[in-house]
Order: sequence, then C-alpha cells, then structure tokens
Amino acid sequence: MALLRAEDAVDTSLGERLGENVRQLRATRGKTQLQMAKLAGVPRATWANLESGTANPTLSVLHAVAIALGVSLEELLAPPRATGRHYPCATLEVRRRGEVTVRRLLPDPVPGMDIERLELPPGARMTGTPHTPGTREYLACEKGTIRLVASGDVFELGRGDVVAFRGDQRHSYANAGDGTAIGYSVVMLVSPLVSAAG
Repeated sequence: MALLRAEDAVDTSLGERLGENVRQLRATRGKTQLQMAKLAGVPRATWANLESGTANPTLSVLHAVAIALGVSLEELLAPPRATGRHYPCATLEVRRRGEVTVRRLLPDPVPGMDIERLELPPGARMTGTPHTPGTREYLACEKGTIRLVASGDVFELGRGDVVAFRGDQRHSYANAGDGTAIGYSVVMLVSPLVSAAG
C-alpha cells in the first residue's frame, strides 16, 4: 500500500478547505450550484467538483469563482471561519471628531460601504467630509435629536427617523437636544472609476 506523502496531504487539505468555503459562500447567498456556475461562466460540473473538495482548479477558474462570489482569492483558500465571532466593544475602531465619538460599527470592511455609530454630547457638532460624486448617505437617529444640514437643507431627526442625502455634498451633524444623541451613518460609496464613467 502506497504511503500518503506530506505534499499530497497538504493538497487534499487545501481542496477540502476550498470546497467548504465555496459551499458556505454559495449557501449564504441563497444560490444554487447552477446559478453560481452561470455567474462565474464555468460548467455546473466544475462548480460541483469544487464543492466536493477534490478539485484541482486552474487559477483562471478560481479567479472567476472569486469574482462571482464577491470575495478575494485569499478568502476562498483561507481556513473556514467559525460561524460566529465575538468582537468586544474595545476592539472596534474608534476616533474622535471634536466632541463627537465615531465608532466603526462592523469589524470587517464591507466593499463600497462605511457604517459608523455617532455619539454626540449636548451641543456637539461635526462637519462631514464630502465623498466621491454619486455617493449616497443615510443617517438614522437612535437616541436624542440630531440636526443634519446637507446641501443647504436642514433636517431634525428624532428617534427612529432616517434621512437619505447626497454624500458628495457639504453636510454636518449637530446635537439639537439636551441629552446625548446617537445616530448611525451609512455611506454607499461610488468607485471613482464608476463616477468618471457616469
């Protein structure tokens, strides 16, 4: 009986890892193998072979699959992550803009999107930075009262209110109440290449 060489064991492990990642990523998108294969421009049999964990795909197939799933090649080949991970508050990125505390809401970057939590003490004001042309921005008020000035328009947001506005224009946030105000800013960024083409 032939012995399994160390390099064969590594290749098998990598194939299984790739198969598990592709399977999980497809499942989280709610797509069938056939749908994902069409998006990637590969035969369904190739996709099924990838998910089996025994495939030895070419770099071009891996690249097509990564693009179809919207992930990097590194993520396709990385050891599968646990289904959940706890991020203590102190591990999330925080910065101060004057009196305002700005905390990144998610630990991992989301392509084309910034999501931040704004905490404004009474009387605090913060000027926003205009983004690339075509960017949309949303401000949701969770607590207190926030006054948003965007492109010359003034909005008074109370708890639960949301305003959608152009993020490529001048804008500012202010606490218009007596207590601490908390809001969430969601910025839908537009690639400079896309805005130039438009």
